[in-house]
Amino acid sequence: MEEREIMMTIPVEENLEERLDKYLISQLEESRTTIAKLIDNEFILVNDKKTSAHYKCRKGDVITVFDGYNEDVEITPENIPVDIVYEDDDIIIVNKKSGMVVHPGNGNQTGTLVNALMYHTNNLSDLNGEVRPGIVHRIDKDTSGLIVVAKNNKAHQILSDMLSRHEIKRDYIAIVKGEFTSDTATIDAPIGRDKINRKKMAVTADNSKDAITHVKVLKKYKGYTLVKCSLETGRTHQIRVHMSYIGFPIVNDPVYTNDTCTSFGQFLHSTSIDFNHPITGEHLHFEVEPPKEFEEFLSKLEEV
Repeated sequence: MEEREIMMTIPVEENLEERLDKYLISQLEESRTTIAKLIDNEFILVNDKKTSAHYKCRKGDVITVFDGYNEDVEITPENIPVDIVYEDDDIIIVNKKSGMVVHPGNGNQTGTLVNALMYHTNNLSDLNGEVRPGIVHRIDKDTSGLIVVAKNNKAHQILSDMLSRHEIKRDYIAIVKGEFTSDTATIDAPIGRDKINRKKMAVTADNSKDAITHVKVLKKYKGYTLVKCSLETGRTHQIRVHMSYIGFPIVNDPVYTNDTCTSFGQFLHSTSIDFNHPITGEHLHFEVEPPKEFEEFLSKLEEV
């Protein structure tokens, strides 16, 4: 199953004797109804245990809030074109277009990759529940490129285990602002939820997880660099956060730059993936070219 990301941890520093759901209203800026649903669905734990909305908070309690909760949604198969690079009885490899959300969630109940896949096939794993059938790992809405989908639970579980053991090699290409002085770099910096903006991630020592990205320069341009980024871990927004952290943010990233960006979003593309088939053991390699917007931007840099 997909690893859950911690949104925040909240230590209770005084004996409040206040209901958990009421206490969290000001902390999370969510309605009491939504907080109750988060508690019921174990997206909020107290001292790493499931509890109830009427639990009275006590000094020394640690409240953990997980990311990724989706309100109840009814997923409808939709006839949306999707670029399937490979398919067999166990897996599907998709070249996701930029701008497509991977699975339904709050505010995105239609038009997602999952809606398209459910129209394409009735065979998708259900290890991640009804909202994320077949989804072994995600890439951001405005990140394009390769993603692996499982068609049954056995393949899904094996692929998840392979991800956790770093046995699936994923390479991305990105156009970043600035000119690299070295040809390679390894960024080893933990990533957690941004303290100020909960929709962003940040390099932080608080409530974070280890994150490692390997960077290789492919080509240098005036004021820009084309790089290949290889993931050793797979944290939310990892490449975008790491590249911004070292002073080379991804071009056209509306979240991690202060620039005026087009609707296309960040120039980040999942270009290749290598792994052994979860059932047959056959070694598989897939590679796809970036979208035309990415290529057009590079062409303009060539002219400078």
